[in-house]
Amino acid sequence: MVSFFDQVLGRPLGDIGAFARAKKGKRLPVVLSVDEVKRLFLQLKGVNLLMAGLLYGSGLRLMECMRLRVMDIDFDRQELLVRSGKGNKDRVTILPERFQQALKTHLVEAKAIHDRDLRLGNGSVYLPEALARKYTGANKEWGWQYVFPATRASVDPETGQVRRHHLHESVLQQAIKQAVGRAAIAKRVSSHVLRHSFATHMLEQGYDIRTIQELLGHSDVSTTMIYTHVLNKGGKGVRSPLDVL
Repeated sequence: MVSFFDQVLGRPLGDIGAFARAKKGKRLPVVLSVDEVKRLFLQLKGVNLLMAGLLYGSGLRLMECMRLRVMDIDFDRQELLVRSGKGNKDRVTILPERFQQALKTHLVEAKAIHDRDLRLGNGSVYLPEALARKYTGANKEWGWQYVFPATRASVDPETGQVRRHHLHESVLQQAIKQAVGRAAIAKRVSSHVLRHSFATHMLEQGYDIRTIQELLGHSDVSTTMIYTHVLNKGGKGVRSPLDVL
Protein backbone atom coordinates (compact mmCIF):
# COMPACT_ATOMS: atom_id res chain seq x y z
CA MET A 1 0.00 0.00 0.00
CA VAL A 2 2.81 2.41 0.90
CA SER A 3 4.54 1.66 -2.41
CA PHE A 4 1.27 2.17 -4.32
CA PHE A 5 0.75 5.66 -2.91
CA ASP A 6 4.42 6.58 -3.23
CA GLN A 7 5.21 5.21 -6.69
CA VAL A 8 1.83 5.14 -8.48
CA LEU A 9 -0.18 8.00 -7.01
CA GLY A 10 2.88 10.10 -6.23
CA ARG A 11 1.69 11.27 -2.82
CA PRO A 12 2.32 10.14 0.75
CA LEU A 13 -0.13 7.77 2.40
CA GLY A 14 -0.08 9.66 5.66
CA ASP A 15 0.30 8.47 9.21
CA ILE A 16 -0.94 4.90 9.56
CA GLY A 17 0.86 4.16 12.80
CA ALA A 18 3.71 1.78 13.36
CA PHE A 19 4.30 -0.78 10.62
CA ALA A 20 7.12 -2.89 9.28
CA ARG A 21 7.85 -3.66 5.66
CA ALA A 22 7.51 -7.29 4.70
CA LYS A 23 10.85 -9.05 4.32
CA LYS A 24 11.64 -11.25 1.37
CA GLY A 25 11.77 -14.89 2.32
CA LYS A 26 15.15 -16.58 1.99
CA ARG A 27 15.38 -19.43 -0.49
CA LEU A 28 18.16 -21.99 -0.37
CA PRO A 29 19.91 -22.44 -3.71
CA VAL A 30 19.58 -25.61 -5.76
CA VAL A 31 22.81 -27.59 -5.63
CA LEU A 32 23.88 -30.63 -7.62
CA SER A 33 25.71 -33.53 -6.05
CA VAL A 34 29.13 -34.45 -7.43
CA ASP A 35 27.53 -37.46 -9.14
CA GLU A 36 24.88 -35.26 -10.73
CA VAL A 37 27.54 -32.87 -12.05
CA LYS A 38 29.34 -35.84 -13.65
CA ARG A 39 26.10 -37.08 -15.21
CA LEU A 40 25.30 -33.61 -16.53
CA PHE A 41 28.75 -33.20 -18.07
CA LEU A 42 28.44 -36.57 -19.83
CA GLN A 43 25.47 -35.10 -21.71
CA LEU A 44 27.34 -31.98 -22.87
CA LYS A 45 30.01 -31.66 -25.53
CA GLY A 46 32.18 -29.16 -27.36
CA VAL A 47 32.00 -25.52 -26.40
CA ASN A 48 28.95 -26.09 -24.18
CA LEU A 49 30.87 -28.58 -22.05
CA LEU A 50 33.79 -26.16 -21.85
CA MET A 51 31.60 -23.24 -20.74
CA ALA A 52 29.70 -25.37 -18.23
CA GLY A 53 33.05 -26.61 -16.94
CA LEU A 54 34.13 -23.02 -16.22
CA LEU A 55 30.85 -22.19 -14.46
CA TYR A 56 31.32 -25.15 -12.15
CA GLY A 57 35.12 -25.29 -12.03
CA SER A 58 35.70 -21.55 -11.55
CA GLY A 59 32.44 -20.40 -9.93
CA LEU A 60 31.61 -18.02 -12.77
CA ARG A 61 28.27 -16.38 -13.38
CA LEU A 62 26.79 -17.05 -16.82
CA MET A 63 27.57 -13.62 -18.29
CA GLU A 64 31.02 -13.56 -16.69
CA CYS A 65 31.80 -16.67 -18.70
CA MET A 66 30.34 -15.27 -21.91
CA ARG A 67 32.30 -12.01 -21.56
CA LEU A 68 35.69 -13.59 -20.90
CA ARG A 69 38.45 -12.08 -23.06
CA VAL A 70 41.50 -14.00 -24.26
CA MET A 71 43.82 -11.88 -22.09
CA ASP A 72 41.78 -12.81 -19.00
CA ILE A 73 43.16 -16.37 -19.07
CA ASP A 74 46.46 -17.06 -17.34
CA PHE A 75 47.49 -20.66 -17.92
CA ASP A 76 50.80 -20.26 -16.08
CA ARG A 77 49.15 -19.09 -12.87
CA GLN A 78 46.02 -21.18 -13.51
CA GLU A 79 43.81 -18.14 -12.99
CA LEU A 80 40.92 -16.36 -14.63
CA LEU A 81 40.47 -12.61 -14.37
CA VAL A 82 36.80 -11.66 -14.15
CA ARG A 83 36.37 -8.09 -15.35
CA SER A 84 33.54 -5.86 -14.13
CA GLY A 85 31.68 -8.61 -12.35
CA LYS A 86 28.62 -7.97 -10.21
CA GLY A 87 29.02 -4.60 -8.53
CA ASN A 88 31.43 -3.58 -11.32
CA LYS A 89 34.31 -5.29 -9.51
CA ASP A 90 37.25 -7.24 -10.92
CA ARG A 91 38.34 -10.47 -9.24
CA VAL A 92 40.59 -13.45 -9.80
CA THR A 93 39.36 -17.02 -9.61
CA ILE A 94 40.81 -20.45 -10.33
CA LEU A 95 41.25 -22.03 -13.76
CA PRO A 96 40.52 -25.76 -13.39
CA GLU A 97 43.28 -28.04 -14.67
CA ARG A 98 40.84 -30.52 -16.17
CA PHE A 99 39.67 -28.15 -18.91
CA GLN A 100 42.95 -26.36 -19.68
CA GLN A 101 43.91 -28.47 -22.70
CA ALA A 102 40.40 -28.24 -24.12
CA LEU A 103 40.49 -24.48 -23.59
CA LYS A 104 43.84 -24.19 -25.38
CA THR A 105 42.48 -26.17 -28.33
CA HIS A 106 39.38 -23.99 -28.40
CA LEU A 107 41.50 -20.82 -28.44
CA VAL A 108 43.43 -22.08 -31.47
CA GLU A 109 40.12 -22.45 -33.30
CA ALA A 110 38.92 -19.05 -32.10
CA LYS A 111 42.20 -17.47 -33.27
CA ALA A 112 41.66 -18.93 -36.75
CA ILE A 113 38.21 -17.29 -36.86
CA HIS A 114 39.68 -13.96 -35.77
CA ASP A 115 42.47 -14.16 -38.37
CA ARG A 116 39.88 -14.84 -41.08
CA ASP A 117 37.85 -11.83 -39.93
CA LEU A 118 40.97 -9.66 -40.14
CA ARG A 119 41.67 -10.82 -43.69
CA LEU A 120 38.14 -9.76 -44.60
CA GLY A 121 38.80 -6.29 -43.17
CA ASN A 122 36.79 -6.86 -39.99
CA GLY A 123 37.99 -8.47 -36.77
CA SER A 124 36.93 -5.82 -34.28
CA VAL A 125 35.22 -6.48 -30.97
CA TYR A 126 33.22 -4.31 -28.58
CA LEU A 127 35.24 -2.37 -26.02
CA PRO A 128 33.85 -0.05 -23.33
CA GLU A 129 33.96 3.53 -24.56
CA ALA A 130 36.73 4.64 -22.19
CA LEU A 131 38.97 1.74 -23.24
CA ALA A 132 38.24 2.29 -26.91
CA ARG A 133 39.39 5.91 -26.60
CA LYS A 134 42.48 5.06 -24.57
CA TYR A 135 43.64 2.11 -26.68
CA THR A 136 42.97 3.02 -30.29
CA GLY A 137 42.99 -0.09 -32.46
CA ALA A 138 42.86 -2.46 -29.50
CA ASN A 139 39.45 -3.70 -30.62
CA LYS A 140 41.20 -5.75 -33.34
CA GLU A 141 43.92 -7.19 -31.10
CA TRP A 142 43.72 -10.90 -30.30
CA GLY A 143 43.96 -10.39 -26.54
CA TRP A 144 40.75 -8.36 -26.44
CA GLN A 145 38.69 -10.88 -28.40
CA TYR A 146 36.00 -12.90 -26.63
CA VAL A 147 37.01 -16.43 -25.61
CA PHE A 148 33.64 -17.70 -26.82
CA PRO A 149 32.94 -15.78 -30.05
CA ALA A 150 29.61 -15.82 -31.81
CA THR A 151 29.31 -18.11 -34.80
CA ARG A 152 29.01 -15.12 -37.11
CA ALA A 153 29.82 -11.44 -37.14
CA SER A 154 27.11 -8.80 -37.06
CA VAL A 155 26.69 -5.10 -37.69
CA ASP A 156 26.75 -2.88 -34.62
CA PRO A 157 23.60 -0.71 -34.98
CA GLU A 158 25.24 2.23 -33.18
CA THR A 159 28.53 2.42 -35.08
CA GLY A 160 27.79 0.49 -38.26
CA GLN A 161 30.95 -1.57 -37.69
CA VAL A 162 31.03 -5.29 -38.41
CA ARG A 163 31.94 -6.97 -35.13
CA ARG A 164 32.05 -10.46 -33.69
CA HIS A 165 30.30 -10.49 -30.33
CA HIS A 166 30.36 -13.30 -27.78
CA LEU A 167 28.02 -16.27 -27.94
CA HIS A 168 24.50 -15.54 -26.78
CA GLU A 169 23.84 -16.83 -23.28
CA SER A 170 20.77 -18.74 -24.47
CA VAL A 171 23.09 -21.18 -26.30
CA LEU A 172 24.43 -22.58 -23.04
CA GLN A 173 21.15 -22.21 -21.18
CA GLN A 174 19.35 -24.36 -23.75
CA ALA A 175 22.17 -26.91 -23.85
CA ILE A 176 22.07 -27.32 -20.06
CA LYS A 177 18.29 -27.65 -20.05
CA GLN A 178 18.43 -30.45 -22.61
CA ALA A 179 21.36 -32.16 -20.86
CA VAL A 180 19.51 -32.16 -17.53
CA GLY A 181 16.63 -34.01 -19.19
CA ARG A 182 18.91 -36.60 -20.77
CA ALA A 183 20.76 -37.08 -17.46
CA ALA A 184 17.43 -37.63 -15.66
CA ILE A 185 18.26 -35.11 -12.94
CA ALA A 186 15.09 -34.37 -10.99
CA LYS A 187 16.05 -30.84 -9.98
CA ARG A 188 15.31 -27.44 -11.44
CA VAL A 189 18.76 -26.81 -12.92
CA SER A 190 19.88 -23.56 -14.52
CA SER A 191 23.38 -22.42 -15.44
CA HIS A 192 23.61 -20.62 -12.08
CA VAL A 193 23.16 -23.92 -10.25
CA LEU A 194 26.69 -24.83 -11.37
CA ARG A 195 28.04 -21.78 -9.52
CA HIS A 196 26.06 -22.78 -6.41
CA SER A 197 27.47 -26.30 -6.71
CA PHE A 198 31.03 -24.93 -7.01
CA ALA A 199 30.69 -23.06 -3.71
CA THR A 200 29.05 -25.95 -1.88
CA HIS A 201 31.56 -28.52 -3.06
CA MET A 202 34.45 -26.21 -2.14
CA LEU A 203 33.06 -26.07 1.41
CA GLU A 204 32.75 -29.84 1.46
CA GLN A 205 36.43 -30.09 0.50
CA GLY A 206 37.31 -28.03 3.57
CA TYR A 207 38.12 -24.63 2.04
CA ASP A 208 37.38 -21.71 4.35
CA ILE A 209 34.44 -19.42 3.78
CA ARG A 210 36.60 -16.31 3.17
CA THR A 211 38.48 -17.99 0.33
CA ILE A 212 35.21 -19.01 -1.30
CA GLN A 213 33.84 -15.51 -0.79
CA GLU A 214 36.77 -14.06 -2.75
CA LEU A 215 36.49 -16.61 -5.55
CA LEU A 216 32.77 -15.91 -5.93
CA GLY A 217 33.20 -12.14 -5.70
CA HIS A 218 30.71 -11.63 -2.86
CA SER A 219 30.96 -8.24 -1.13
CA ASP A 220 29.65 -9.61 2.16
CA VAL A 221 30.54 -12.97 3.66
CA SER A 222 26.93 -13.33 4.81
CA THR A 223 25.99 -13.92 1.16
CA THR A 224 28.48 -16.78 0.97
CA MET A 225 27.28 -18.22 4.28
CA ILE A 226 24.08 -19.46 2.64
CA TYR A 227 26.09 -22.41 1.33
CA THR A 228 26.76 -23.58 4.88
CA HIS A 229 22.99 -23.90 5.24
CA VAL A 230 22.85 -26.01 2.08
CA LEU A 231 25.51 -28.27 3.54
CA ASN A 232 23.71 -28.36 6.88
CA LYS A 233 27.14 -29.09 8.31
CA GLY A 234 28.89 -25.75 8.60
CA GLY A 235 32.54 -25.97 9.52
CA LYS A 236 31.98 -28.55 12.26
CA GLY A 237 30.76 -31.44 10.14
CA VAL A 238 27.58 -31.81 12.19
CA ARG A 239 25.95 -35.23 11.94
CA SER A 240 22.52 -36.41 12.92
CA PRO A 241 22.41 -38.32 16.24
CA LEU A 242 20.68 -41.11 14.35
CA ASP A 243 23.82 -41.62 12.26
CA VAL A 244 26.06 -42.21 15.25
CA LEU A 245 23.96 -44.85 16.99
